[in-house]
Amino acid sequence: MPTRIGFLLPPGNPTTEPEVIRLAPRSVTVHFHRMYVAGGVPGAHEGQEERNRQMVEHMEESARLLALVKPDVMVLAHTASSYTLGKEGEAELVARIEKQTKVPFLTAFASVRAALSHLKVKRVALATPYAHAWTLRGKAHLEAHGFEVVSFRSLEGVANIYDETPERAYALAKGADVPQAQAVFLSGVGMPTIEVLARLEKDLGKPAISSCSAMVWNALRIANVAARVKGYGRLFESP
Repeated sequence: MPTRIGFLLPPGNPTTEPEVIRLAPRSVTVHFHRMYVAGGVPGAHEGQEERNRQMVEHMEESARLLALVKPDVMVLAHTASSYTLGKEGEAELVARIEKQTKVPFLTAFASVRAALSHLKVKRVALATPYAHAWTLRGKAHLEAHGFEVVSFRSLEGVANIYDETPERAYALAKGADVPQAQAVFLSGVGMPTIEVLARLEKDLGKPAISSCSAMVWNALRIANVAARVKGYGRLFESP
């Protein structure tokens, strides 16, 4: 039987499903469930706090539905939910869902944390498609987990995160990098990133990870899938 990995996605995100499928080895099947949101425009800066809290409020219901396909691992594919919850709130949510579903439950941010630690990175350049205030919350969340954010940048001119392009993500990450950074982290699962990670690493001479790449890597790791996927950065090629 193939390994099954389930992903909880926010409504309106057209980017993450095809990116996850590209990163998953053939021995893995991926399954998706859209989380509940009461209102607002998915992917827009306006109303992000309200949408995040609505998704968190209904997270257990969403996780129980996804658990019906009996995944080996479930992943919250939404980094900003962790920024809303904070360190303790994120840990409490994970513990609660694992207790209810009996399935290992990962967040995108926890996967970023695991990926940076795996790469032995402590000093990070942060790049996000969020509003400035949300970028600062991402910075604070990284710092709460012991990372030093030596540089950070928000993407300018964003109407909707889900309408962004890989080239804009590349330019954002390259602009956020500074010599002191040991790696560049592109936050925001809904921004297309995976096709530019290897190019960023070549051009910057350091690891480049995104929320999407980290969460798939971590899910494979937790599910004991040893396959390596080439072309998406050293995270997927390192032992």
